[in-house]
Amino acid sequence: MSTNLNRRSAIKGILAGTAALGIPSGFSALAMPKNETETQLGMLKGNINHSVARWCFNDFDLETLCIEVKKIGITGIDLVGPKDWPTLKKYDLVSTMCNGAEINLVDGFNDTQFHETLIKNYTEMIPLVAKAGYKNLICFSGSRRGKTDEEGWNNCIIGLQKLIPLAEKHNVTLVMELLNSKIDHKDYQCDRTQWGVELAKRLNSENFKLLYDIYHMQIDEGDIIRNINENHHYIAHFHTAGVPGRNEIDETQELNYPAIMKAIAKTGYKGFVGQEFIPKNPNKLASLKQAIAICDI
Repeated sequence: MSTNLNRRSAIKGILAGTAALGIPSGFSALAMPKNETETQLGMLKGNINHSVARWCFNDFDLETLCIEVKKIGITGIDLVGPKDWPTLKKYDLVSTMCNGAEINLVDGFNDTQFHETLIKNYTEMIPLVAKAGYKNLICFSGSRRGKTDEEGWNNCIIGLQKLIPLAEKHNVTLVMELLNSKIDHKDYQCDRTQWGVELAKRLNSENFKLLYDIYHMQIDEGDIIRNINENHHYIAHFHTAGVPGRNEIDETQELNYPAIMKAIAKTGYKGFVGQEFIPKNPNKLASLKQAIAICDI
């Protein structure tokens, strides 16, 4: 949205959507508990830290996105690299899942032929993340390409063990994303919770954890709440999206996001939940606002 008219129209639509959701808008700041935040949605409860994936809202320039997500109560943006960190800082937003060191999603740590490039990239990026005051840096297993689980784990360990001491020194967490290999990322190796957890156990460092993508794990294994309950110690970040389709997380899809958010909060998790769905609604900000309302338990 590049014009003021479009932005005004979008905001008008969001406010109308809020009314349709029955979300109150007139709260007194004096009456708010200190862990709650007053936004266009009224009071956010403070039990979930909300972020949003940049790529899902690429129709907006970053400055506009920052302005609009702040109004909703989102405090971080996922998958933003160093060149855009100054813009986030301008609006007092956090780069909640930094990127830019990875090669791509298919050429990852499970294949030693990519280690030289990956180690160089991450060795340069880890100090930058720390200097900016951020915490999480994404990484990927890469495609299986015929490798057994053991081969994948062993290769990941060879590469990641060369970076873990640097990550520990700078208090940066390398976060491997769990992706489905059934629909979206054929042959991706870290496609089950237990695969990622086993890798984390073998690395045995608080500076390596998992990005638990609820959408991806629903597709490949289901049993979302039990897997979160049993493995939350290994999870540094969450992503959402509706199943099937990766669209809005509303009543049109199969996941019960309020129940999932309650389970996440009950574990004591203090990280971020990032909205990573692709809106079908032409008013994309309205869909984002609705998603925050759904997840703000």
